Amino acid sequence: MPPDPFVTTHVHTDGPIPGPHSLLTLTSAAFTGDGVLISTFTTNVRELPGATLHPIALSHWRARADDWLHTRRASRPPAPAMTDYSRWIAQLPGSPTFVADPTRPDYLFVYWYLQRFTGRWPFAGTLLEPGLHDRLECSAFCSLASCREPHAAPLARTS
Repeated sequence: MPPDPFVTTHVHTDGPIPGPHSLLTLTSAAFTGDGVLISTFTTNVRELPGATLHPIALSHWRARADDWLHTRRASRPPAPAMTDYSRWIAQLPGSPTFVADPTRPDYLFVYWYLQRFTGRWPFAGTLLEPGLHDRLECSAFCSLASCREPHAAPLARTS
C-alpha cells in the first residue's frame, strides 16, 4: 500500500476571511512523504454572492490586472468546484493529510469552502507546519504570473 500523501495548497482570495470575501483560485498538489509529486488540482472559483473585495486585496489586484483576469477565466460556482476538489482528494491513495502553514490563508479558506459546499472535511488529518508549504513548492503549480516572480510573495500571503 502506498504511503499516505501530503496535500499542500495555494489560494488566491479577494480578502482576509471567507464569507465576506471569496476564494478566487485553488491549487493543490499531493506529494508522497519523501516529496514526490503524485497529482495536482486547480480551479478558479466564482465570487460568493454578496461578498466584497477587501481594500487591501483590491490594491494588490490592481497592480496585477492580468492575474486578476486570469482568476476570473473559466471560474466555476463554488459548490461544483469544491465537490470536484473533494472527489480529487478521495481519489488520492491512502489517507491524505492537509499541510497548512498557519501564516497563510490557505487552510481557513479551504476548510470553510469545503464545509460550506460539501458539508465535510475530506482529509484524514491536518499538519500545521510553517514553511513546509514552501518546501513542497505548491505555488509552483499556480498559473498566475505573479506566483512565478520573486517579488510576488506578499500577494500569495495577503490576497
